[in-house]
Amino acid sequence: MSETESMLDYKDELERSFRKLSEGDLITGTILSISEEDIFVDLKYYTQGVLPVTEITDDPAFVVDEKYHVGDEITATITKMDDGMGNILLSIKEANQVLSWDVLKAAMDEEKQFPVKIAEIVNGGVIAYLEGIRGFIPASQLSGQYVENLQEWEGKTVKVQVITVNEEDNRLVMSARKVLDKEQAEEKSRKIANLVPGSVFEGVVESIKPYGAFISLEGGLSGLVHISRISQRRLKSPSEVLKEGQHVKVKLIDCKDGKLSLSMKEFEDILDVEADTMETFDYEEKEEATTSLGALLKGLKL
Repeated sequence: MSETESMLDYKDELERSFRKLSEGDLITGTILSISEEDIFVDLKYYTQGVLPVTEITDDPAFVVDEKYHVGDEITATITKMDDGMGNILLSIKEANQVLSWDVLKAAMDEEKQFPVKIAEIVNGGVIAYLEGIRGFIPASQLSGQYVENLQEWEGKTVKVQVITVNEEDNRLVMSARKVLDKEQAEEKSRKIANLVPGSVFEGVVESIKPYGAFISLEGGLSGLVHISRISQRRLKSPSEVLKEGQHVKVKLIDCKDGKLSLSMKEFEDILDVEADTMETFDYEEKEEATTSLGALLKGLKL
């Protein structure tokens, strides 16, 4: 190999090593080694960079060798051209002030999800760090259910979505509830996609409306039985034959836009028996102990 070819091969490296760097510049390098206090970085420059662990994040739960490894590329800000030992002093915290907010804004727009560790309990919620930025998770956004004791969440890792990014006010708000809601919606969609019209299910009457009844099915699904599909005969109200909490058998008619349409007409004989039994119980509770046998049997079908 000629001397000319060797010089061409290293042209880029030589140009990078003699380029002019200044305090405040953003620079990318490759991790050479990691100690408890510092990360040493190859900057493709005539001297190496030193990144103190204290200049990575304010997160008290941060563990340097869990996040970074030899060979990883990092981007940091030059805070000093000479740290007193000939090294370039770096800071990721300062770089984050420039880069992280843009990353967080993009993450919010794209509805990305991140695992974060809860570092601190504060009034009305908890604190967690994302991209080195201190963020707030309101108690109402910590779970799909009401959170009574925030202290139980300290140190836990939760998956979150960014919901507010305000660089000017240094305000980052995250939500675990949105992630859970999305997961539940996706699970519900998968279950509905596997349903076959004509299938028969056991369910419980969840609520009764003038136009029909909502039936709770297994697996967190529910569907509507329109009043016209409850009985072969015309009903003025679903409550004529149904009551909340009643166990019923239903047939799946259709699945459209995630909504289940159900029918009970096919099982009207079961409804008739249950309705008659209800009438008998109501009648017995209202009558005196001296009611005649004929009166007791009045509500029964023979």
